[in-house]
Amino acid sequence: MVRVADQHANALGLCVVSSARATALLLLCAAAVATAAALVSAAAPSVPSAATPLVMPRSGVSMDQAVRMVEERYHARVVKAQTEQEEGRTRYVLRLLNDAGKVWTVRVDAADGSVQ
Repeated sequence: MVRVADQHANALGLCVVSSARATALLLLCAAAVATAAALVSAAAPSVPSAATPLVMPRSGVSMDQAVRMVEERYHARVVKAQTEQEEGRTRYVLRLLNDAGKVWTVRVDAADGSVQ
């Protein structure tokens, strides 16, 4: 019965491969795919996505830390926060609003946390 199936496969131009050869071929292909994937991931530059938080150096202050610090210091709410670069330094520009309706702006140095 198998012989008839082999003859039909050969008549259609199909190659009949033994199960041992098929398994070996499958393992070889899987190894080639895994190797190629490892090479691609190793060569690709790491690009942070929007979901990946940017990590500040340990000596620096993050935007979230600056907002919490300023809100506690001035007993006001930060309503707008931006980052600016000035003379090679990063500063957070924070707009505050207090309960009395007063609005003002402070700048926090990202490197040392000093408030201006």
